[in-house]
Amino acid sequence: MASVLIIPIIFVAILGLSGYLVYRFFVFDFICKRSVAQSLKKYRIRKTPSQIIKEYYITKGEQISEKEIQNLEKNYRQNEPEQFLVMYDAIRDKSQNKE
Repeated sequence: MASVLIIPIIFVAILGLSGYLVYRFFVFDFICKRSVAQSLKKYRIRKTPSQIIKEYYITKGEQISEKEIQNLEKNYRQNEPEQFLVMYDAIRDKSQNKE
């Protein structure tokens, strides 16, 4: 009698957890990536987020590895998408000041 209630509850819990994990790690990241790409396209920026991060840190005089760039890109994409525009502005301002 108890197995009639426990088995469906466990089944629903497993489905719910797996659905949440798929959303959190795949769908959410895809939506964030698309949103950042649309923002860059809106402002006619032809650079990728990883190029922006790499150039930003080069202008600051810091060396950064590809793995760190990927981690920063994912963090900024999901938590602070406006950082790409801020970094691009800093790169642009720095290059205009050199001229």
